[in-house]
Amino acid sequence: MLSVLSLLACMSKSEDFNNIRMYQVMVSSFQDGDSSLGYGTGYGPSSHKGDLRGIINALPYIKGLNVNALWLTPIFDSTNGQGGSLLQSTGYFATNYFKIDPKFGDEATFKELVDTAHNLGLYVILDGVFGHHGGVSSASPNGLWPQGGSNPVSYPGSLDYYKEVATYWIEKYGIDGWRLDQCYQLYQNGHNYMCEIRQAVETLCATRKNNGEKWGILGYIVGEHWSGAEDINTRTYGQNGLRSAFDFPSRYNLVQTLAMEESGAGGYGVENLGNVFRTPSEKGYSGDVYPNMFITNHDVWRFGNLIRSKYGYARENDAYWNRYKIALGVLSAYSGPITIYYGDEYGDIAECWYGSGNSCGGNTYSDNCAIGLLDSRR
Repeated sequence: MLSVLSLLACMSKSEDFNNIRMYQVMVSSFQDGDSSLGYGTGYGPSSHKGDLRGIINALPYIKGLNVNALWLTPIFDSTNGQGGSLLQSTGYFATNYFKIDPKFGDEATFKELVDTAHNLGLYVILDGVFGHHGGVSSASPNGLWPQGGSNPVSYPGSLDYYKEVATYWIEKYGIDGWRLDQCYQLYQNGHNYMCEIRQAVETLCATRKNNGEKWGILGYIVGEHWSGAEDINTRTYGQNGLRSAFDFPSRYNLVQTLAMEESGAGGYGVENLGNVFRTPSEKGYSGDVYPNMFITNHDVWRFGNLIRSKYGYARENDAYWNRYKIALGVLSAYSGPITIYYGDEYGDIAECWYGSGNSCGGNTYSDNCAIGLLDSRR
């Protein structure tokens, strides 16, 4: 029965997944909705007072961008996590995957966020860090623990624990999917454990759909595998693994053409953009997959900074905006799932960020130098 439900779930995914227009926010540095919360510290000059209430307040604005999904960077409790407050504020080193970080809010506020987003027609995608943690301090509700070291954990020993995490938030709150951080960490000893994670999620979502639920039935999982097409195809899509991964090769084609990549390579001819619009199989991906196209995220430079570094254009220059508009146009024309990083929609630039010569507190985390219109509303 479970395998039949999982199969039926897969049959309806093509149109749903291709239509995903996802908006990413970095929870710790997005908006301050409750002055008593927030980390107040982190990489770069942002105030780092972001919280769940701030996201709730911004949901009408986000919906107005004509996106249909919201990706939140990790919201799990990172109290006393490895790396101190700087890493804890990013959310990527959790200590309890079954609790909301008290610096961001609580479970009731998160439920309000999910319900409000759903009422606006927005899917909610959580960030799943299933390959490393900051020192898990509590067992799961079923009494499980991740196995092995903290970075990376070991599989298959950790599989049941992370399957429980992946399904818990769907069962309890009706979230609609996951972004898997460093998903290649789930490929161990020649086996792709993303397959089992995906199957657990899809089976649950199919059951919920069969029971008449409206939300928590999408089961979209997108992997972050920062590599070339061959490696993504082998270790993320391979062995019946994920159905979607961020299309890093196409992202680099885009920024190399309109500006430059972070290494400085760029200024290529427009023919370099051709790869963006090729089919997944033409790009070197196999099977029924849905590469997710993006311009920037929290790990790379903002596109405005790439334009400025390549051509010296400031935001006051029409040439800056022309290149930004083309980039957004390419994203809009892409026939698959796309992701917009907060600030991309208005051509944001990190004014303090100049690569190795930056004045953003000496760090290399470009998200948290992103002080733009949304940040200024705090």
